[in-house]
Amino acid sequence: MTLRFACAGLDVPPAVRAQVAEDDVAARLVAEDPTLWDPDAADGTAARLGWLDLPATSGELVPRLTALRADLQAEGLDRVVLCGSGGAALAAAVACRAAGVPLVVLDGTDPGQVAAAAAELERTVVVVTPSSGDDGTTDAHRRALVTAFAAAGLDEARIGARFVVVAGPGSPLADTAAAMGARAVVLADDPQVGGRFGALSASALVPAALAGADVAALLDEAAELAEELGKPDNAALELGVALGAGFRTGRDKVALVDGDAAPAGLGSWVEQLVAGSTGSGGRGLLPVVLESVDAPGAAGADRLLAVLGGEPVPPGPSVGVTGPLGAQFLGWEYATAVAGRLLGIDPFEPRDVDDDVRALLEAGPVEERPAATIGAVQLAGSGGVLDDVDLSQHDGVALALAALLAAVPPRGSLTVTAYLDPVRDAGAARLRAALAAHGSLAVTFGWGPQVRRTTAPYHRGGPQTGVYLQLTGDVAEDLPVPDRPWSFGALQAAQAASDRQAAAARGRPLLHLHLTDRAAGVDQLLDALS
Repeated sequence: MTLRFACAGLDVPPAVRAQVAEDDVAARLVAEDPTLWDPDAADGTAARLGWLDLPATSGELVPRLTALRADLQAEGLDRVVLCGSGGAALAAAVACRAAGVPLVVLDGTDPGQVAAAAAELERTVVVVTPSSGDDGTTDAHRRALVTAFAAAGLDEARIGARFVVVAGPGSPLADTAAAMGARAVVLADDPQVGGRFGALSASALVPAALAGADVAALLDEAAELAEELGKPDNAALELGVALGAGFRTGRDKVALVDGDAAPAGLGSWVEQLVAGSTGSGGRGLLPVVLESVDAPGAAGADRLLAVLGGEPVPPGPSVGVTGPLGAQFLGWEYATAVAGRLLGIDPFEPRDVDDDVRALLEAGPVEERPAATIGAVQLAGSGGVLDDVDLSQHDGVALALAALLAAVPPRGSLTVTAYLDPVRDAGAARLRAALAAHGSLAVTFGWGPQVRRTTAPYHRGGPQTGVYLQLTGDVAEDLPVPDRPWSFGALQAAQAASDRQAAAARGRPLLHLHLTDRAAGVDQLLDALS
């Protein structure tokens, strides 16, 4: 079985069909013709189309990874921690969930999350992967885990044997791997494969394979689909046409929901791919990951519902995409490339977030005076979001949230970013549906700093109609970043401050809620929205 596409209630304009046929999109895409997008940037695009070859070329990794996993298992190293972020890390996590094997993904800077990853070290191996536009997060993770192994009594040689590194030849990460005596170094596919399109790259396959996922099956599933992609009626092409037609008819929000046949988290991987690839020149498709097909925010005049691993939901407009995971990965990458053509943007253009985190760290803590403290919540805002809010009232938090919701323009969106612990503070994710229920808004939720590598490029390069809610929280027990004059708590705070400054520079409304007691603060916010 390969990829299958179905559609309900979406009228594709004849002009879209005509463009796809006249441009010979299917054949030119599989031929890796870079002029499909921006001819003036064809040289750069040509160097970033290697993802189309991965179903065939990545197979070379399988014997090596199989042997390496066997060696690790024989030594009792059966817990894999991935230090990496972005599309490849999300793909590895989805592959492991689909296979029912554990993988610890360390992609945040909350001290609690870092401390939890540095546990059970007697059975832990660490995979370090490159992240485009990295602000020092992955290196901080590596340093923290090296220090944790040393504290557990391992010498330098034994510590190096606990690390597997994916790195480009001659890169700083490759030099670091050599210096620490890493057990294995696997060559990365960059720059021929960008992180957004790296679901079948070494950066995803190495951690997934070492954790126990059958990556050979993933590649076989993708290879079966690859044989169909040059045909003018293939399922991935139809998906791309639907995304482009949605945009052309005013449906520039793609509501994503995991169907019964989809592994948990597939929607989040699609989110980073579509958002990171299409937000450019004031245009783009904004994915909105939902809890279910009838969750708040699923319907709206600007929305196209996409069911991953399930059938479309009538009366629509809705699409359903079914098929094995390897085909889903390759199919969505192909469809995103097609959508880029129809949107008139280059989906492969590097869109790393301009990063001032290091400068903020070196300058010291960012001072932000709260406008008020109500219960466990400190409130601050920019872009005029609190100008008309009376925060002296006992229901000041509810009034502030109401003002934030009122600031969302027609066809706009509300983005919630939580710089908290995704495990201990998981209840914060419930805010997405609670906010979306007020007027069926398009509301997205993400954990910081992961969103800096996933959806932030859309918000900075796409339509400037976004409104933002940022959550931060007191740190109960901070952790130092080894050999750096700052802590993980300070790094997390600097990343959050950088996001606030970026929103302010674009003149977008942002409400910053700092939780002095995280659990109580989340409950207080949910109560304010009930």
